Amino acid sequence: MTGKSAVLATDLSTASESMVESETGLNCLSRIGVDRVHLVTVVPSNVHSGMPGIDFEKRRKRGLRRYRSTVEAAGFDVETHVVRGTPHRRINGIAGAVGADLILVGSRGKSPLENRVIGSTARNLARTTVVPLLVDRIERGVDEPETVRRHLFKRTLFATDFSENAERAFETFEYLRHATEEVTLVHVRSPKDDTGDEDDVEARLGDLVDRLDGWGLEARTDVRRGDPAAEILAAEREHEPSTLLLGSRGRSRLRRLLLGSVSEEVVVNAAGNVFLVPPPRSA
Repeated sequence: MTGKSAVLATDLSTASESMVESETGLNCLSRIGVDRVHLVTVVPSNVHSGMPGIDFEKRRKRGLRRYRSTVEAAGFDVETHVVRGTPHRRINGIAGAVGADLILVGSRGKSPLENRVIGSTARNLARTTVVPLLVDRIERGVDEPETVRRHLFKRTLFATDFSENAERAFETFEYLRHATEEVTLVHVRSPKDDTGDEDDVEARLGDLVDRLDGWGLEARTDVRRGDPAAEILAAEREHEPSTLLLGSRGRSRLRRLLLGSVSEEVVVNAAGNVFLVPPPRSA
């Protein structure tokens, strides 16, 4: 397994700290082949160095030095980046510049106040990333938040519509399998579904089960009917996976739709982590 690099985006909040200092989470990254981590924090473009009593760049450099020590102690090579601008654009830019294989960002999920955060960072990253994005869900409403799911990939729920990009997402099991023990395959049949009759759906899922078995992974299937986003979220509540895995944009051919309603709703409303796999840059 070749070495991978990850961009870990942080705003140096207590929520971000819980993500960076999760020994289990860092171990999961190591098991899927990540050996280099780029710690990135973005100073908002509307914050100026001349503002009285504020030097965000120095504070963030100090914070990143502390995080760097933690991540290096876990066995990773680490580089730090303090940049200025719009968070999702700068994070994507650094990921492209360093050739990152994935981006990791923490999110406290949806709430009347905190939805602003996911709207400006995790959601915008999900809409624009060209490398796989892991949204690590952090507890909200507590003074010392922890990650909602201790393990990143131990129990993975893979949602598929049998599209080309769903297949691309499925192929990440080639490396996720090193940190995964069980997989739940979910397919939702909607009124507009054109993926064939029930026997055809079961056969397609059976093929995926066989491929997972070849990687030594236990798998079960769950075929549902109804609204895809609502049913994927219902499956998450029922099976309680560590992470939801899905491809973005599905069958959409309109690039500027980017995520599409299903993936976006899952990213915003999932209780646990979401691993989102986009199409290639040229798609």
